Amino acid sequence: MLETRETILILDKDSHTRWILKALLENEKYFVISVDTIGRAMENLSDKVSGFITEYLIDQSNTLETIRELKKKIPGAYVMMLTDNLVDEREYEEIINAGVDDYFTKPMSSQRVLIHLRKGLRQRSLLLHKSEAPRPKGRSFPAR
Repeated sequence: MLETRETILILDKDSHTRWILKALLENEKYFVISVDTIGRAMENLSDKVSGFITEYLIDQSNTLETIRELKKKIPGAYVMMLTDNLVDEREYEEIINAGVDDYFTKPMSSQRVLIHLRKGLRQRSLLLHKSEAPRPKGRSFPAR
């Protein structure tokens, strides 16, 4: 039986960061799509994407609208933001409200990236299985 690899979309303007994350995740058997622009990220949004790792600012634009679009298309997708930008409390709240599951400042250890990615994808999988589970048939209890 073939095991399906989960797809992770990486969006970061820094080629070194993309390269490191791509190598790290491919070593863990993830299928990785690595892009450097918001336009390319939008082109690669599909229901095959399980996780999204992004920088906050790309070409002077924040990625929050991209995250909102991802969450509309793939509500259960796990989103991690790794950034070297300092954000204030208002921006942090906007980031979390846009759908970011985990927010970290760079540099961050590879081990922590993997721990949080696995946790996020595991939670995603549980939610997907729960929503796909057949509802029990039978008598419903009368309302009181």
